[in-house]
Amino acid sequence: MNRYPLWKYILIAVTLVLGALYTVPNYFGESPALQVTTGKTTVKVNSATTEQVAAALKQEGITPDRVALEGEGNSTSVRVRFPTTDAQFKAKLALERDLNRDQTDPDYIVTVNLVKNTPQWMQSIRALPMNLGLDLRGGVHFLLQVDAKAVLENKIKGMQSSARSILRDKNVRHAGIERVGNSLEIKFRDNETRAKAKDALGSQMRDLAFADAADGTDLKLVVTLKPDALKTTVEEGVKQNIATLSKRINELGVSEPIVQQQGLERIVIQLPGVQDVARAKDIIGRTATLEMRMVDESITPGTEMSATIPLGSELFTVGTGAPVVLYKEVILTGEYISSATATMDQNQQPAVSLDLNGDGGRKMREATRERIGKRMAILLKEKNKYSVASVATIQSELGSTFQISNMGSAERANELALLLRSGALSAPMEFVEERVIGPQLGVENIAKGLYSTVYGFIAIAVFMIVYYHLFGFFSVLALAFNVLFLVSLLSMLQATLTLPGIAAIALALGMAIDANVLINERIREELRGGATPQAAIAAGFDRAWATILDSNVTTLIVGVALLLFGSGPVRGFAVVHCLGILTSMFSAVFVSRGVVNFWYGRQKKLGKISIGTVWTPGVVSIKK
Repeated sequence: MNRYPLWKYILIAVTLVLGALYTVPNYFGESPALQVTTGKTTVKVNSATTEQVAAALKQEGITPDRVALEGEGNSTSVRVRFPTTDAQFKAKLALERDLNRDQTDPDYIVTVNLVKNTPQWMQSIRALPMNLGLDLRGGVHFLLQVDAKAVLENKIKGMQSSARSILRDKNVRHAGIERVGNSLEIKFRDNETRAKAKDALGSQMRDLAFADAADGTDLKLVVTLKPDALKTTVEEGVKQNIATLSKRINELGVSEPIVQQQGLERIVIQLPGVQDVARAKDIIGRTATLEMRMVDESITPGTEMSATIPLGSELFTVGTGAPVVLYKEVILTGEYISSATATMDQNQQPAVSLDLNGDGGRKMREATRERIGKRMAILLKEKNKYSVASVATIQSELGSTFQISNMGSAERANELALLLRSGALSAPMEFVEERVIGPQLGVENIAKGLYSTVYGFIAIAVFMIVYYHLFGFFSVLALAFNVLFLVSLLSMLQATLTLPGIAAIALALGMAIDANVLINERIREELRGGATPQAAIAAGFDRAWATILDSNVTTLIVGVALLLFGSGPVRGFAVVHCLGILTSMFSAVFVSRGVVNFWYGRQKKLGKISIGTVWTPGVVSIKK
């Protein structure tokens, strides 16, 4: 009656082994390390950087435990682990000296931090420790509000300028372009001209919707952004700000920074270990500009670089395409760029498509009309220092929309498109929340959270064993497995554990033991009704399941609501809470019954079970 098939025991055993495997990395501790990140937008951290770091350390006679390239995209860094803090600080001085050509304007930033001591074979199977939140580790938390109205305002201004420029280029006469709210109204004298204008605008501005209207004798063409384009404009504005902020935060050299969107128009920034709020806010709010200039081809880089640079030109030695000599005259700045996307040219080679506003398109046409076959460079100016983002050849007269070809690879095209979009913040932001957590407070929070969980577990264990005897021990064993499963899941998902998360773990203990209390009391009820011990065990688990499922599902609904609509610490609590419900149902019912069946299921003639006192109303109590 109470016998599990072999496959269920195997499933429990495999689950326990995996749970232990993914929980263990949280107990290995940390070692002193250095993190090497990029200090400039145009400098990338890659495998070549790893070799450069290893060579610099070898030259200084420093032997690290490990040098590895970690992360991807904007968060890529080189991590170097050391056996002692003395070697760590000695290596920091050596790397800062050897990796950077100019100490006042470093290409790479070397930061002191700690890394987990998880063995490499565990890391290869993604058995990693949980990340600790700011309240447990210390650091700075910012919540920024993106001004979506400003994003829309810039888009409409660009749309108005572009419409005026397109109609002028197509020689379409109109009686004025007026902005009314979030739409444009263009007046015409006759219907034929209005239709011609609609075709001209629709062929070049595909995000627009058109509607005919009339005002007395004037005919109007009402131009608005399509709903999808309106939503996309705001989303891209937030994403561009996130990309820009990610690049800037690299300068802080923060280990495992968090820059992510929260809701539709908010951005959360968490900088573990950072205590200098003023510097962090300065970096986050920093501005950057883009410039386009023509190449001075009278000077050939590499052969005449030592020659005198003409008075109207200047030499640039940093960035892609450098060294290069450019004219001082600025053709276009980044404020004229509406959008930039990675695409393919007519030869199906990687390229970058640029959209300029109306004034930008006019300036570009005037600058390139007589310069076909010449080269043009794109510069990024940041902290009053220039770097070359790209150098390309002008293939034809350029206007409001054009391509930068010869990118070489799709990765480089994506990087340049992102750079052109995110050289400066696309929309203004304001700090709506700011928190600083000291490192010592983080240590105290960990200790208090750990002690509360452990003491709570001990109190529950004592009560259950005293009140339910052997079945209480089975319940405590299932509860321990539940904690194991929950911690392993959090580690596998690389969730960030916060103080509310620890509170959710404590809550999960109470909910998990509640399920076992329901089961044990149901078994007692069956015994009071005269059922045999084996029948009481089977009926107790089967009939308690409906109640356990109902209570956990209703609680899970609340947890999912917190996860979807909550923010910050509330979401951290919700993640652990929802996972705790799932693990408690598995451990309290499936694992707990497996233990009971293993202990009692082999006894065919079972006379009694150890489940404490079975209270029968009006009858002297009996022991079972």
